[in-house]
Amino acid sequence: MPMKFRKRLASVCFVALSLSLAVQPALAQKKAAAPAAPTASTPPAEKPTPYDDRLARLSEILGSVHYLRTLCGERQSNWRGSMQKLIDSETANEPKRREKLTAAFNRGYRSFASVHTTCTPAARSAEEAYRAEGATLAAEIAARYGN
Repeated sequence: MPMKFRKRLASVCFVALSLSLAVQPALAQKKAAAPAAPTASTPPAEKPTPYDDRLARLSEILGSVHYLRTLCGERQSNWRGSMQKLIDSETANEPKRREKLTAAFNRGYRSFASVHTTCTPAARSAEEAYRAEGATLAAEIAARYGN
């Protein structure tokens, strides 16, 4: 298995562990960095991975969990760094994939921001359900595509 692929899956595994432990709140929302100026060489063509749809769903879940945990007062976190590592490892030199994952994260964040304005039992329940789904999804990605 190529080393690049292993590094990507290591990042997914790290997110799975973070979600399953759920010790800290989720990630902070961050805009994608501006793409670097084009170089003289042609960048490699972007190729979707077989798990891109699952990775986009995981990003959406992380955005939702981030919003809900912050809403309910949980402030201490390093999840933002974890998500950034995941995006960086999955989308190196692939701005379209980066945009897709960032958009999915933001969509998840906004979907709950439009519904929940205060921390309620329903918000806490949704956070738990999404966190469990995210942990399962990340574990499935790592198990299926990591070996």
